[in-house]
Amino acid sequence: MRHKKAIPNRSFRVADQIQRDLAELIRELKDPRVGMVTLNSVEVTPDYAHAKVYFSLLVGNPAECEAGLNEAAGYLRNGLFKRLQIHTVPTLHFQFDRTTEHAAELSALIRQANATRAKDE
Repeated sequence: MRHKKAIPNRSFRVADQIQRDLAELIRELKDPRVGMVTLNSVEVTPDYAHAKVYFSLLVGNPAECEAGLNEAAGYLRNGLFKRLQIHTVPTLHFQFDRTTEHAAELSALIRQANATRAKDE
């Protein structure tokens, strides 16, 4: 029973370590399409074969940035190999995370609704 409990924690630790190391490695990329990237989360498959890396972008084109990151995925994976103490370093799949964009839109709508309500009162 103890063995099963350790596995999820390990995958979270691995995902967390991948996220931290990738953040440093991405900063070293020379690709102009890859701007100020924030890594929001990393989801690793149970067999460690793949990792989905969700990112948001402060400035720049999300689609171009995603393409740049995915083209650099092999290079970044090699960088992880050198840093991580695990046998299998997952194949990286970068995906633009729209949640922060969506949250900003919702905040704007709420502000607008509150302003309209204040005017009506």
